[in-house]
Amino acid sequence: MFKHILVPLDGSGFAEAAIPYALELAAQFDSDITLLRVVLPPRVGEGALSPESANFMIKMRDDLYKEAIDYLQSQKGSLRQQNYRVHYQVAESDDVAAEIISATNGTNADVIVMCTHGRGGLGRFLFGSVAMRVLQSAAVPVLVIRPDGTRKKADDPATTSPK
Repeated sequence: MFKHILVPLDGSGFAEAAIPYALELAAQFDSDITLLRVVLPPRVGEGALSPESANFMIKMRDDLYKEAIDYLQSQKGSLRQQNYRVHYQVAESDDVAAEIISATNGTNADVIVMCTHGRGGLGRFLFGSVAMRVLQSAAVPVLVIRPDGTRKKADDPATTSPK
């Protein structure tokens, strides 16, 4: 049923709580897994950058990419030792949810397995919810895992099928 599973990770233990669920699906359906890390571009203050500042921003961006690649390669290696077919992808975007949705097309993923950071109320209002935006916009099924690793209840609006 699911040939390719997309698992967005941000390097946190919260996000990694989705991995066992992705592995369960992969084992059941003999699926490939793509681990995705979206790197936020470094922020630039207003005004022109000096050459030193521009070089610092380039180095910061390169360091973020290297850290993301190292992290995903480590995750990939661990999962490959368990005989899973694993790929990884690093993307850069200010809009993490849009990049996750875009990655479903680029990887031919037919399901997204991700964790929510569990922000409620004011935190979700201030920062938005990447998981909620993915649920609302994805053209493929989305399995959202709570930070403690439990599945959301069926009557929870965050688990409704997109579209």
